[in-house]
Amino acid sequence: MRYGQLVIGPAGSGKSTFCSIMQKHAADDNKIIDIVNLDPAAEHFDYKPLADIRELITVDDAMEDEELKFGPNGGLIFCMEFLTENISWIQEQLGDIDNDYIIFDCPGQLELYTHMDVISKLITTLQNLNFRLCVVYVVDSQFLVDSSKFLSGTMAALTAMINLELPHINILSKMDLLSKTTRKQLDKYLDPEPSNLLMEEEQEDEDNEYSKLTLAIGQIIEDYSLVRFLPLNIKNEESVADVKLTIDNIIQYGEEEDVRIRDFDEPDPEESET
Repeated sequence: MRYGQLVIGPAGSGKSTFCSIMQKHAADDNKIIDIVNLDPAAEHFDYKPLADIRELITVDDAMEDEELKFGPNGGLIFCMEFLTENISWIQEQLGDIDNDYIIFDCPGQLELYTHMDVISKLITTLQNLNFRLCVVYVVDSQFLVDSSKFLSGTMAALTAMINLELPHINILSKMDLLSKTTRKQLDKYLDPEPSNLLMEEEQEDEDNEYSKLTLAIGQIIEDYSLVRFLPLNIKNEESVADVKLTIDNIIQYGEEEDVRIRDFDEPDPEESET
């Protein structure tokens, strides 16, 4: 069995930082996590990828093609479709190592997860490679400190969860950037009753013609307990450990096989004495 996280979410939500933090946390426990970059538009990240889609194709390749003439969004979608058409590339990059743990850092193009089957095809390929997967939907906590934005973010997360049909966890990133006042305000969104939150806002905006629809959607989310958020403060080791443990439990990492241990070089006793 192999294990993996598909890290998705809006652009700028902190997906690459999340991947890097998970890798560093595992390394502190002498465990190996590799990361695969699947964002053909990525410019910088803090990790060394096991595989990088930019070695296959980049957004610039698609945009500069005189026949295609794509913009940034169309170019990114073309790159992901190109990946699925050349799926043997990622199969070769991943190899066949039993019990490995890989995080897939995905693009921030939401339609890839909500309206298209590109990521679903990738998931099928990974499952055929014996990966047990979990979707990690990362959303900026600063974006959700508002009832209407909370509903928008919740619906996007829910759509991705239904479309991808995998175990799913929602992470609120950048908690370390919030003020104490904002953090307290955010608490009501962590285990929310959406209809109550939205009702507060609608009372302030009684002329909103979509208020009934908004409240109805909030009530559905509340009735079925479909979406919950787990906060992540990357400067708090306990917070990072809680998120990592939750994901590991979802994919049952370490329950069946021995944990891979990094082969750290033991220090030379003679050098230690000098």
